[in-house]
Amino acid sequence: MSRRIHLALHPYGVGGPGQHGLWKDPAVAKNASIDIGYYIQQAQAAEHALFDALFVVDSQFINSTYPSHYLNRLEPLTLLSAVATHTRHIGLVGTASSTYNSPFNLARRFASLDHISGGRAGWNVVTSFDTGTSRNYGLDEHLDYATRYGRALEFVQVARGLWDSYEDDAFPADVERDVFLDPSKLHSLDHEGEHFKVAGPLNISRSPQGQPVVFQAGVSPEGRDLAARVAEGIYAPGGTLEQAREYYTDVKRRTAAYGRDPGHIKIFIHGGPVVGATDEEARRREREIFEEDNDFRSNLALLGRSFGAYDFSVHDLDAPFPDVAHLAEKGGRTGAAKIIERARAEGLTLRQVAESANAFRRSPFVGAPETVADTIERWSEAGTLDGINLAFRNNDDLGRFVEGVVPLLQKRGLFRTEYEADTLRGNLGLPVPENRHSAEHERAGT
Repeated sequence: MSRRIHLALHPYGVGGPGQHGLWKDPAVAKNASIDIGYYIQQAQAAEHALFDALFVVDSQFINSTYPSHYLNRLEPLTLLSAVATHTRHIGLVGTASSTYNSPFNLARRFASLDHISGGRAGWNVVTSFDTGTSRNYGLDEHLDYATRYGRALEFVQVARGLWDSYEDDAFPADVERDVFLDPSKLHSLDHEGEHFKVAGPLNISRSPQGQPVVFQAGVSPEGRDLAARVAEGIYAPGGTLEQAREYYTDVKRRTAAYGRDPGHIKIFIHGGPVVGATDEEARRREREIFEEDNDFRSNLALLGRSFGAYDFSVHDLDAPFPDVAHLAEKGGRTGAAKIIERARAEGLTLRQVAESANAFRRSPFVGAPETVADTIERWSEAGTLDGINLAFRNNDDLGRFVEGVVPLLQKRGLFRTEYEADTLRGNLGLPVPENRHSAEHERAGT
């Protein structure tokens, strides 16, 4: 029997990286990225199609060259809290940095979203890709890789400890006995570690799913290792089938090595399907989209993000690719290293690197509905994914996938025909974390 897959929706707004011309699309409102109605509509459409989650990305540094969506967008937890009141089943996953937040504050905000949504919150843990963010938080430089990932691990551990501040039965609210709280069920954290000192307890109880679901999106060895240790969901880059399989196999292996059940970590690859009446029509539209978005100045600026928002325009475009390896260490190190390695090996100029960084690459998830469904099934059976994080340029593209592809996946037993649960954990097939203090009582026989 085919494996069930999970689907998430990643709204583009007016256009993120690689969608430089999306804001010009007449089907996209020019204020989509700050219009809560846009996100509510996206979430409701995805929920109608039985998707697992709505996924909202974030960053906290921009300059004028950044993608249009990044220049003017809503803060994720505020956005998702509003969406929560207009949906019932779909998970709500927001991105928040472990580098530029405090554990107590962020744990409280996600716990609040978890309660507001009835147990549908998820936290995408990032260590911050944009090095310029440091200057918005009073730091001269972005933290190095080792510090960022060590901090991220401890941050998640502290947040989970805070989410266990109350045992599940801490509030009897017994009027006759005049007991609202059983104080023996409230626990301070008293954490003192390398990066944080947090007393606790958190002033909010556990939600119906116990704790928010923790996601991660690391590609580097440090990122993969962090995911294997703490993540319950992963947003993976995708790439070719072989690349996706290597990533999937590696992360599942690392997960098992840490004594965790590999089935308790769900890997979502990125997918930008283009669905047409025929394969030819869909491929033609895919090429048109690329031509609409293929702007050299934007591509040059996008290249700079991997190197700490570096301004490559100060260099001669037709000279050899400049020596900027030192800028990658505190930025997107893995991607930057690949760019540098290829530029040196092939003797590329800066212009050639910028052009190749956004060269046309055919997506596997393009074609008539049957073709797209076939590809999803093949990738699933090949051990490359547990789910797909889907991004569509506009509502029409989303509708074509929902109306054409989803019924085929359901017919083949690849996708649900109804929600299995009311929580994000339940729909992802993840266990509810046992409260550590309740577990201690059970072991002690009290």
